[in-house]
Order: sequence, then C-alpha cells, then structure tokens
Amino acid sequence: MSDWERGQKHATINDIARLAEVSKKTVSRVINNSPSVKAETRRRVEAVIAEHGYSPDPQARGLAFRRSFLVGLIYDNPSPNYVVNMQQGVLEGVRGSGLELVVHPCDRASPRFLDDVRSFVVRQKLFGVVMPPSVSEDERVVEVLKAADCPYVRIASVALDEVGAMVVTHDSRGAARAARHLAGLGHRRIAFISGPESFRSSHERGRGFREGLAEHGLELSRDLVRQGAYTFESGVEAARDLLALPDRPTAIFAGNDEMAIGVMKAARDLGLDVPGDLSIVGFDDLPMASRVWPNLTTVRLPIRDMGRMAAEKLTARLRGLDPAELDQPTVDPQLVERDSTAAPST
Repeated sequence: MSDWERGQKHATINDIARLAEVSKKTVSRVINNSPSVKAETRRRVEAVIAEHGYSPDPQARGLAFRRSFLVGLIYDNPSPNYVVNMQQGVLEGVRGSGLELVVHPCDRASPRFLDDVRSFVVRQKLFGVVMPPSVSEDERVVEVLKAADCPYVRIASVALDEVGAMVVTHDSRGAARAARHLAGLGHRRIAFISGPESFRSSHERGRGFREGLAEHGLELSRDLVRQGAYTFESGVEAARDLLALPDRPTAIFAGNDEMAIGVMKAARDLGLDVPGDLSIVGFDDLPMASRVWPNLTTVRLPIRDMGRMAAEKLTARLRGLDPAELDQPTVDPQLVERDSTAAPST
C-alpha cells in the first residue's frame, strides 16, 4: 500500500498508472491529450484520475519536457487595442491545454532587441512563441528561436515560412476592398496614411490600396500619402497635414483604426463633417470602430481569431498533431461599411 493510500499524500502519476493498469507514459499521454491513446484506455485512465482527484504538477511536467508550459507572445505593435485582442485570441487557443501565456513587449529599434528576446526565451524555457507583426517579419528573431529549439508561429500579411509556422492575414486584399469602396462612391482625390516603414503590413496595405484604385482608373497621388505610426496621435498629425492642402482630399484611408480615429479628431477640430466633407476608412475593425461617432467604416481583420489560430498551431504539438494539417479557415479581410463614408459632396 502506498503512502497516498494511507492518506498521507496526494496521488502520484505512478499511483494512477498502477490503478489503471497502464504505464506511466500512457497516463502522461492521456493528460496531454495525445491522439495515440485508444479510446477505451483513455476512458479508464480518466476515470481513475477523476476518482482520485489527481492533478499533474506543472513544474514536473515542464521538467519532463525540459521546458516550461508557457507560450510567449513577443510583440512590438504600438496599438494597445491590437495587442489586447491578440492576447485574448492566444488565451482562447491555449485554453484547456495546460499552457499559459506570458507576454514580452519589445522595441525592434533597440540595440538590445535580439539579446532581450534570447534571454526571455531561454529564461522562461518557453514551450513556444507567437509573433504578430512586425516581430514576425524579422528573420533575426526566427534564427534566435531556431537556435533555442523553440517552436514558433508567425502572424504576417504574407507567407514568410512553412504552413505549420504561419498565419497569413492577406492585408493587401482588405486594402484593395477599401479602395474599391471609396472609388465606387465617386471619390477621386483619396489620401492614404500608412503605418511604420518597418512593418510589412504598411507596405502590403499600401500595395493593395493602389491596386484597388487602379481597377477604377485612379492613381494614389504622392502628395496625398503620409506615413503614420499606427497610433492615434500620428493619425491626427498626418490628417492635419493632409487637410491643410489647398486641394484637400475628400477621402482618407488610414492604415489602422487608431490612426483613422485620429483622422476623425483632426477633421472635427477643423469643423469638417464626417462623412459629408470627408470620408474615412480604417483597418482592423477593433471594438472602438463601432463605438466612435460616426461609426467607422473599416476593413475587418479578425485579430482575435488570428491569435487563437496561432496558439492552436502550437498546442497541436502537445497532442502529437502536425500543425500544418490543422483545418483552419483562410484569413480574408472584409470591408465593414458603417457611417464614416459617403459619396463626395461636390
């Protein structure tokens, strides 16, 4: 009789294995949801676990795997709303897996950027990493993770890696839809506020927007392009500059919702009516887009779903599955028409 059976301690994995008449390895596989365990065996082991209230020690599990049961989210996105939505998605993706989320904000412009990432991954003994833009676009980070033998999933506007390590967001498609919408309303003088130069999404959204305009025989005039920083403040500043032009634009496409709402403020400060005097389109469809007035027309990028899909590719490894073979939908950004766009008044 074991000490546990005498009531002196909690049940161990050895106790569960003996009572279920299986190996300790089989119990571990059941705990980690491995598909290699027969259904009948799984039911028997789970019944014993439930009967005796066995709970695996997370630290012991981490030692067995020679790493912790932590998933890292490494990001440098300046939009807090984007980051919060991404975190919520990752948390949904790891729920029930035994994995927990730890976040690591960083600055790609810092000279210590790569050293900080390396230290974070090694110190936390991460099970895996989710990387949204623009960290996901940095091949130096990928090399750091590979050297540490740390699995990762990249979220990016274009395919940068093998299927099992990517969630592709196809930003250019959504930007093209924004262009078609504004051109279809009759706008001809249309401005674009891009994101940071270091973000691949900035270039992809710009490329898609130009392609969408070209379908209507329009070109994006160089004097109507401003670079922002994916922040509210940069949207305000860029819009003030554009709206001060002698021949100001009748519509502005901002590279994300935070900048688009900054455009709204700049227009309001100048006494302009939205959408009567100025139509505005954003990108992302963050919750704030439907809470401002007028409600923001924007391109819906399912940020929360993207985080969940990335996390699911990591948790697939726990279950012995190939992340490349998961049945996940294609991310396809769609235009959401609300109240901030209309036909030009003149």
